[in-house]
Amino acid sequence: MDRSGVPEPITAFMPKHYVCRRATEPLELDGRLNKPFWEQAPWTDDFVDIEGDLKPLPNKRTRVKMLWDNEYLYFGADMEEDQIWATLTERDSVIFYDNDFEIFIDPDGDTHNYYEFEMNAFNTIWDLLLPKPYRDGGPPINSWDIRGIKTAVHIDGEVNNPDVDNRGWSVEVAMPWSVLKECAPEGRKPRHGEYWRINFSRVEWRAEVKDGKYVKTLNPETNAPYPEDNWVWSPQGIINMHYPELWGFVQFADEPLEFEMPKDELIKWELRKLYYRERQHFEEHGCYCNDFAVLKHDDAWSIDPIIETTGGMFQISARSHDGQRWIRIQEDGKVWHE
Repeated sequence: MDRSGVPEPITAFMPKHYVCRRATEPLELDGRLNKPFWEQAPWTDDFVDIEGDLKPLPNKRTRVKMLWDNEYLYFGADMEEDQIWATLTERDSVIFYDNDFEIFIDPDGDTHNYYEFEMNAFNTIWDLLLPKPYRDGGPPINSWDIRGIKTAVHIDGEVNNPDVDNRGWSVEVAMPWSVLKECAPEGRKPRHGEYWRINFSRVEWRAEVKDGKYVKTLNPETNAPYPEDNWVWSPQGIINMHYPELWGFVQFADEPLEFEMPKDELIKWELRKLYYRERQHFEEHGCYCNDFAVLKHDDAWSIDPIIETTGGMFQISARSHDGQRWIRIQEDGKVWHE
């Protein structure tokens, strides 16, 4: 078990939300989003920097649409881009070494057992399963595949050609429930009104043209590429996508409905803040803390938690909003009801 410190994100708990409607026809994937299939799906908000308000807005627009039916969960992403390039052609390459589009899915919202998917402008994909976030000692399972996935890319311009009028690229992804339900509650696809935690990221490298080709721009002080930009749908407050507690809420709907933040999610967030502070306390003192007064700092709290610790473990519990159940979190970040 990794007991190193876990940085606390600098953000209020306001994840984005999206009501995912039913598709009314099959999707024929070609990467284009200007067709009848997508007309009923609203756009997400435009992407922002991964750190949220701490950084300026991206200078290139990114937005997503979602739909679902009995067989698939569908994603369509549109990305403005005047430098369309890619290098990786082998499945399960580390795709974010190129500019890419990424999807993260935590079906049951416990921050464990979640999916990551990446693709580049060549339509090369990387799909993996994470039993736990890296901060909690979770190794990625690269051998895991979304069997039956369908993907397509449309290029408004030309890949790896700086001499054309490049305007952007768009992608379509159809993920089968037969695989996604693996880590879902009760091992099934969602029902009307239920929600999963989902987020999207776009990795954007600083590039320039040399000898008629796109190359990553090097920092003259380090002779290495500048750090990539990370543009996301729901901001993380930290440069790390593997904080699933901050991903957006995607609510599945058979008919129109109005999203409302479940009150237990606010309780989970307060437990999560105590988890961050317990991990930092262990990093600094070599033990966990069972004193709420020490952990709460000057923040306002709606919970009165029970904190139990041993030499190498902790469990923090708070009553659910209706008082009928307990919500608990432990040292590896897993959260659950009982």
